[in-house]
Amino acid sequence: MDETSKEGKGRHDLLLQEIEAIDDYWGPTFRAIFDTDECDAFADKLDSRIRSHDKDIEKLCSAHHQGFIESIRDLLELKGLANRIHGEVQAIDSDICHSVTQLKLKGQELANARRTERNMKTTIEMLQSCLPVLRAYIKLQQQMKEKRYYPALKTLEQLEHIHLPNISHYRFSEHMKKSLAKVRESIKEASMVDLKDFLESIRKYSPKIGEVAMRHTAEQLNIDISANSSAIKRLISPTVSGEFDYEAPSENEYSVEEDLSAQDLVDFSPVYRCLHIHTVLDAKETYENYYRKQRKKQARLALQPPTNMHETIEGYRQYFHGIVGFFVVEDHVMNTASTLVNRSYLDDVWNIAVSKIASSVRTHSSYCTDPALMLKIKNLVMLFSSTLKTYGYSVSQLVELLQEIRDHYNEVLMQRWVHVFRDIFDEDNYHPIQVTTPAEYQRVIESFPYRDSNLEAAPFPKRFPFSSLVPKVYRQIRNYIQACLQFSQDLNLADQEIDDTLRRYTNLLLTRTLSGCLSTLIRKPSLSLLQLIQISINTNYLEESNAWLEEFIAQLTGASRELSHIARLQGRAVFRDVRDDAEQQIYEALKRKMDEFMELANYDWQLNEPSGQASSFLMDLIAFLQSTFQAFTNLKEHVAQNACLTACRHIAEILMDLLLSDDVKSISMGALQQVNLDVIQCEQFAASEPVPGFEDGTLLSSFLDLRQLLDLLLSWDWSAYFHDYGQDTSKYLRVSPQRAITVLEKLREADKRTVFSVLKKSERDKKKLMETVLRQLRQLLQSSA
Repeated sequence: MDETSKEGKGRHDLLLQEIEAIDDYWGPTFRAIFDTDECDAFADKLDSRIRSHDKDIEKLCSAHHQGFIESIRDLLELKGLANRIHGEVQAIDSDICHSVTQLKLKGQELANARRTERNMKTTIEMLQSCLPVLRAYIKLQQQMKEKRYYPALKTLEQLEHIHLPNISHYRFSEHMKKSLAKVRESIKEASMVDLKDFLESIRKYSPKIGEVAMRHTAEQLNIDISANSSAIKRLISPTVSGEFDYEAPSENEYSVEEDLSAQDLVDFSPVYRCLHIHTVLDAKETYENYYRKQRKKQARLALQPPTNMHETIEGYRQYFHGIVGFFVVEDHVMNTASTLVNRSYLDDVWNIAVSKIASSVRTHSSYCTDPALMLKIKNLVMLFSSTLKTYGYSVSQLVELLQEIRDHYNEVLMQRWVHVFRDIFDEDNYHPIQVTTPAEYQRVIESFPYRDSNLEAAPFPKRFPFSSLVPKVYRQIRNYIQACLQFSQDLNLADQEIDDTLRRYTNLLLTRTLSGCLSTLIRKPSLSLLQLIQISINTNYLEESNAWLEEFIAQLTGASRELSHIARLQGRAVFRDVRDDAEQQIYEALKRKMDEFMELANYDWQLNEPSGQASSFLMDLIAFLQSTFQAFTNLKEHVAQNACLTACRHIAEILMDLLLSDDVKSISMGALQQVNLDVIQCEQFAASEPVPGFEDGTLLSSFLDLRQLLDLLLSWDWSAYFHDYGQDTSKYLRVSPQRAITVLEKLREADKRTVFSVLKKSERDKKKLMETVLRQLRQLLQSSA
């Protein structure tokens, strides 16, 4: 028990020590106390310890009470002093705070002032670095306002390359760069506006420039564009005596107000300025493409011919002036700004243009029917090609074009000469020319180089063998040759080439125009036989003129006569063909005239007895033929012979047709004997040799068919006919069974109409014999079939 109480006391002491040692947290200690059943004992121990400590405190307080009182008193005094010091300290602190506040304000003001000063200095430095930029920008704006784009471009270059890099760290420099980009575009657009104005101006002045250039070329090459006018006016005439009227070019046709060049008429500075601007702005290629595109558009416009260009020379002149002006301007630009326009570009444009030019001129000139206008067109094309050739362009297509125009010019001339020849033919009286004085004779000789010693020796009045058609046609052929020569001149052709050309065109005139006109003439139904005869005579002398025309061409061209055989004139063949045609027309006209006489034939096919003489219509026909053949003396012998032979054969055919005609149902022996009398008269005419030169029996052979038929019918020699039929020695070789049957049936029909023929035994026998002959003839006809 004692040991237990000791242990409890010792534990209580430890717990009290812990409580005394710890000031704020006694949780573990109290928990250790409450975990035991000694709470009351510990409480008692704790009270005891508290009382012990209270006693110690009382002892201590009692020992230090006086000192404490004194200390309180000292503290109270100290408190007064402390309050006074505190008041002073507060006053001092207030003063210090006020002073510090003022000092702080002054310091802040000073700092602000120094900051402002530093900022001002920095700002001044910055402004000084920006002033060149701003001055340059203001200058740029002023230059743009004054539309001084070229200086503005230089200012822009300075801003971009010199000034702006120095202020690139400032934000406003970015805005300025954007603004300069707009200014750059403004300069570009403004320069393009100037270029457009230039393009409009150059389009307006291109015809004037072209006119000046072509006039200079004409002066340098000594080309007289109106040289052929008077000549063509003399040569071309719609009638034989009249002259073709046309408007000749005036002397000052190509004159201009002033002798100005392209650069004098147009200010090219916008082109160069715009080129430099776009080069600086790194848009040179864009500018070149735009310029070439716009100029190509203008070229297309210049290449479009006026709608009425074919009507007057002014349309062609305006067309050529515009084209020449375009290429002269481009040549000037090429020589002054080679990067903008170069030779290859111009050659490409020219190659396209020359095809369109040739096509346009070819088309419009094809409408032209005025030879004088065609010559003017030729001169213009020559001057045009010469002008462009001096600028280095190829004009071979234009040379070919001139050859095509020359061919059309020849066609136009031939059309004109169609009217000329027709007028000559209409005016001619188709009678030989008769002159009564030497002057008249000399005029004919001068117009047609005909020489005949007999005619020269003959007294006046003298009669040429040809009509006035011959010298007029010959003169007009010469005029045509000279008119063709007008176009070939100045084409830089060799004499031989000109000679061949004239011969070719002359052959065309002879073979197409003159031949066609003569063919139309000789087929006119209004021409009489005598007129046809005179036309045939005229062709003989026109044929002789072929050599004179060849001599005339050789004199005009100066070509070697040894080589002129290459293209001989075809006049001989032409006139020979026309003469052959005329001869055929003579034969046909002769037949028609004979038909008129034969239409008067009025045979009485039931005639009992012949009249004893030839029919009156036949006598008139033979008289007509005799007088007609007398007019054949100036014709070639074969023509008269053929005409005479044709006439005899035609008479024989008509008489044979009358006998065999279906309209004639019956023929009496009296009518047959009358036909025989007419045939005898024809045979007498043929035997009289109305035209000399025939061999014996030639004309009589024309009536041989008719003669054998009539002899057979009148002699009733049928036994000989049947016996010798088919043999060459037959007396009636030319009588066919069919013809004999036809006439016999008509004779039998006439016998039927005779009432008393059946009463005579001879007539009955004759009738039986006729039936027998007809039966045998039919058998022959069937066997030959």
